[in-house]
Amino acid sequence: MQKFTEAQLEETFTELLVQEGYPHSYGEHLNRSTEDVLIEDDLKNYLTRKYADKAITEAEIKVIIQDLKKLPASDLYETNKKIMQRLRDGFILEREDYKQKDFHAYLIDYSGLEAQVNSSNVDHVVAEPEPDTAYTNKDKNIYRFVTQMKIVENHPEGRIPDGILYVNGLPLVVFEFKTAIKEDCTIHDAYKQITTRYGRDIPSLFKYNAFCVISDGVNNKAGSFYAPYEFYYAWRRVSGLATDVDGIDSMFTLVGGMLHKNRLRDIVRNFIYMPDSSKKDMKIVCRYPQYYAARALYNQVKLAQRPDGNGKGGTYFGATGCGKSFTMLYLARLLMKSVYFNNPTIILITDRTDLDDQLSESFTNAKAFLGDENIISVTSRKDLRERLQGIESGGVYLTTIHKFTEDTKVLTDRNNVICISDEAHRSQTNLDQKITVTDKGVKKSYGFAYYLHQSLPQATYVGFTGTPIDATLDVFGKVVDIYTMTESVRDEITVRLVYEGRAALVNLKNSKLKEIEQYYNEVEEAGANTYQVERSKEQSASMNAILGDPDRLKAIAEDFVKHYETRVNEGATVKGKAMFVSSSREIAYELYKHLILLRPEWAEVKVAEEGVELSEQEKKVIKPMQRVKLIMTRNKDDDKKLYDMLGTKDYRKELDRQFKNGKSNFKIAIVVDMWLTGFDVPFLDTIYIDKPLQEHNLIQTISRVNRKFLARKRD
Repeated sequence: MQKFTEAQLEETFTELLVQEGYPHSYGEHLNRSTEDVLIEDDLKNYLTRKYADKAITEAEIKVIIQDLKKLPASDLYETNKKIMQRLRDGFILEREDYKQKDFHAYLIDYSGLEAQVNSSNVDHVVAEPEPDTAYTNKDKNIYRFVTQMKIVENHPEGRIPDGILYVNGLPLVVFEFKTAIKEDCTIHDAYKQITTRYGRDIPSLFKYNAFCVISDGVNNKAGSFYAPYEFYYAWRRVSGLATDVDGIDSMFTLVGGMLHKNRLRDIVRNFIYMPDSSKKDMKIVCRYPQYYAARALYNQVKLAQRPDGNGKGGTYFGATGCGKSFTMLYLARLLMKSVYFNNPTIILITDRTDLDDQLSESFTNAKAFLGDENIISVTSRKDLRERLQGIESGGVYLTTIHKFTEDTKVLTDRNNVICISDEAHRSQTNLDQKITVTDKGVKKSYGFAYYLHQSLPQATYVGFTGTPIDATLDVFGKVVDIYTMTESVRDEITVRLVYEGRAALVNLKNSKLKEIEQYYNEVEEAGANTYQVERSKEQSASMNAILGDPDRLKAIAEDFVKHYETRVNEGATVKGKAMFVSSSREIAYELYKHLILLRPEWAEVKVAEEGVELSEQEKKVIKPMQRVKLIMTRNKDDDKKLYDMLGTKDYRKELDRQFKNGKSNFKIAIVVDMWLTGFDVPFLDTIYIDKPLQEHNLIQTISRVNRKFLARKRD
């Protein structure tokens, strides 16, 4: 494999970017002071050309530039968030002459973007550069790739980034190269140089930064300035079709894919998310599967919109753990900002309350990104009806499928309503009629999905799933994009799973497993809620008889303790977190009692293990807990001890928070159905399954332990 020196890397990237329509400039040839990170001449020329019809004045342009420069680099994250919002959504320019009308201005020209990114020729659009700039009739932006530009700010000798990609004088992308020839020099050194040295010595450069690129020629990755190194990723597609590339080829796909001018504009405008508020500096730059999936779904929704379409907005098959919630967020942004959809109403639907809570947390913190203050988790069908009445557009509403019961009254017949379903392989596909024969006669009923579609007859439906089944495609339409578990592991988004068989001390015929699993599937597809499904499991005598045998549970508890403690003692687990999946509430409770008999100290309430040091802040947030806890909802028929142990919904939320804290004494979660979907704990590295699982249920369950986690600091 060819290896590059840093000078060769710089030359190669420069050649590739010039081919993409970015003229090359040397920093020393630009009309600027070494203290300036903006190329003010480019920004002035762009604004003059873009708003010539508005007769924009030099004084107004000067105010725009000064407003940018006066934002402090000392509070870098908040400044970057403000500037990214201006880049994304523009701003109101107050006119110097009060007689002239204020207008909405943009620092980047997005003219024609929608048509170009959706064109089959998107990757063949090459700029026709004028001398020293890349200005075309398609947009009025001034593009430039600058190398060897010295910047002096907090270090007297200054710093010289290897490359900076400018649009209209704004330094949007910072490049750093390291040679793969030297054994003691890696791409990680390029990451440290940007985020540590440059962040410390020339922070003003990152006020305007969209993302960073690091490369050693063999590895070529992009990511947010605020992201850990592990969250820098390769861009492996160019035109939306999967490309299995590595090494030098990944350099071509990064430049031709992510840095293509149309796609770069699209990413800056629609695919970089910074939450309204966050405890840490969080900036999510899309990965290539998220970008292409959101764009493909957006196009399919346009084709499927009623009355001309069939309402099937498409299915996205994405590996669990690959960031589907952010793909939903990017899709929602595209839909909400689209002139075509006329400010649509989006309804996000999950089939579990815990999933609804997780999506709600993400979306309600994205009001600026989505451009709508009306982002609400609805409490009931009546609540949703009242909110939809009297409005013709806008709003993002989060709900669970179970709120759509035997009520077919129309909530709204507008066709600019898009329903986005999470985990669309389950109870959101049951449209068929169910006939039940009772002693009172024959009862006809339908599943939740039928009532949903009857309530929103003109809506367009989009399905997200990690495990597609035929019924998913029947309801939501064809698969428009796929991102597999193999691709996710190859891209280092998720980790490889290792299976270790443990003796279950009972032989189950495969036909029996299928019979049990099929029974549960039918109950859930018929429209049963979580509680009803659980009750049906309790009533399955054959299941409890096989898996709940006392001698078997005793042996399994002994095996679990031995295996778990061995992993902890050998340092084979990151934080000592483990999940045990039982087949029913009864069996889970019996297992819990066996474990406490074997290890009474696991029932002791502690804040943390012996020897774990806690900061003052950690002491405030970590609550005293047992080492092992049952994660289930209460049942009115539970005995008092179990009922008190399980606690309220708020208590379960606290258990959720504590399990996600690596230093909490709460290490082992015994679950039945909860926490098996959409529950992300990056340092959860072991899951014990004692439950018949097949197909999509199995994939969802094992994916609880496929997340990446930085186990230790790099040197």
